Amino acid sequence: MRVLPIAFFTSPFFFAAAAKIGQGWNFVQNGTSGIVALEAIVVSPTLAVFFDRATNDPLTLDNHPAWGALWNFETNTARPLEVISDSFCASGGFLSNGTMVSVGGHIPVIEDATDGRMGIRLWEPCDDPTGATCTLFEDQQNLHLAATRWYPSSLRIPDGSLMVIGGMERAMPFYNVLPVNSIEFFPPKDGGVPRFSSFLERTVPANMFPRVFSLPDGKIFMVANNQSILYDIETDTETVLPPIPNGVRVTNPFDGTATLLPLSPPLYIPEVLVCGGLNTSDQIPAEEHSSQDPASDQCSRITLTPSGIEQGWEIEHMLEGRVMPEMILIPNGEVLIVNGGQTGYASLSSVKDAITNLSNSDHPAFTPSIYSPSAPLGKRISNEGMPTTDIPRLYHSTATLTPMGNIMLAGSNPNPQVINTSHYPSEFRIEYLNPPYMSVERPVLLDVPKRVDFNQKFAVGVRIPAELTASSIKVALIDLGFSSHAFHSSSRLVFMEAELSQNQSVLSILSPPNNRIYPPVSKLYALK
Repeated sequence: MRVLPIAFFTSPFFFAAAAKIGQGWNFVQNGTSGIVALEAIVVSPTLAVFFDRATNDPLTLDNHPAWGALWNFETNTARPLEVISDSFCASGGFLSNGTMVSVGGHIPVIEDATDGRMGIRLWEPCDDPTGATCTLFEDQQNLHLAATRWYPSSLRIPDGSLMVIGGMERAMPFYNVLPVNSIEFFPPKDGGVPRFSSFLERTVPANMFPRVFSLPDGKIFMVANNQSILYDIETDTETVLPPIPNGVRVTNPFDGTATLLPLSPPLYIPEVLVCGGLNTSDQIPAEEHSSQDPASDQCSRITLTPSGIEQGWEIEHMLEGRVMPEMILIPNGEVLIVNGGQTGYASLSSVKDAITNLSNSDHPAFTPSIYSPSAPLGKRISNEGMPTTDIPRLYHSTATLTPMGNIMLAGSNPNPQVINTSHYPSEFRIEYLNPPYMSVERPVLLDVPKRVDFNQKFAVGVRIPAELTASSIKVALIDLGFSSHAFHSSSRLVFMEAELSQNQSVLSILSPPNNRIYPPVSKLYALK
């Protein structure tokens, strides 16, 4: 059956397309990013924000290198964005009022930036399609984290605030030997005092950028190293869950990736998928690891209900091992697996045979795969009909679903700064991966509300191509997430109950029942 996925994206859209038809998947290169897109987040229907390290990017602002940029989807061009503190290896997400928040960073290597380890950078909702009248706000004296955090993760939680998890005090070559084993919130809770995390303490030294998800019961699922827990924010308690099988480690510097699979009414049963990483020991010194160590092809899936937890992780395998991959939720409920290397590790210049003494990883994975959650075990992963790119996307690369419904790939820089002479040079080319639905006539959505309440029926006008029927409609609410270091913080897809009118001109949709199913955010947009 042809599926018509219709998706809203929330300032984190409403997207309509006919999936599994059209001309097939294809890559298109279009534009250059100006800075290495080490971090990427879509902030409006026309704009994404890129962050990099404050070093020597070619894009400049006020006669110094820029390390922030606004990417315009309509013109496929970048313009510099003024950033005060060094956003190197930070994280971020949206608050419930639609403000994008970037958190953490590092000590700059150039004089034009300030220490970003406690950095908080705010991008208010911006109606200017070019972003020319909008700015990134920082006030380091009055607005900062409670702890210095390099390589943290972040997550929008049910009350609409941002949870900031883990990190490192300052740069070390490979392992997290100066860990920040705590959690804090923005806006602050607990009087601004970070909460100690025993989970983070026992997952060192390979727990940077922990993978975290907000579940429909309000608890937080966390994965770091090869361990997993449920965390209760209200009681500040942890419930230990089964470890990732076969000793596979999935957080930096052993980066795999993870996603919360799409949630569907009426039960919204949560399942988490964790793919890639490595099963080498975290007790081996970095200089004894090799860029040729094979990445894991393992995907582990768990249902986060009492019976699912008792059953444990279900194992299947990708078509190749991948370290530093990304998984992108696409509107029809499938998961795109893209980017990464087939051997080696994250981080830089630390294994015994780093490529040109820089990249800890090798053998880029050039062909994406699709994971189909509802397919039988062993038949869920395929790259049939998938194109192959010629751009390596290794350490410091990003990927995100766009307001048009395709996938933007950017970045890759397994180098300490912009270097064009290494085997894997700093990458500025922007590339789009177009699903089949990009090449067909698509539904047009009319009068999309900017805001809806929870558990509310609302109507949206729609013009549907004649060959599509009411039975082919699915409607989803998507948070596009914050992409950095093989993880999409706050990424989420929730299907909604929907009914098409007899004349096929109006969709009647029921929004998610509460803030635990979909943590709130202020604006609703339709994917184009």
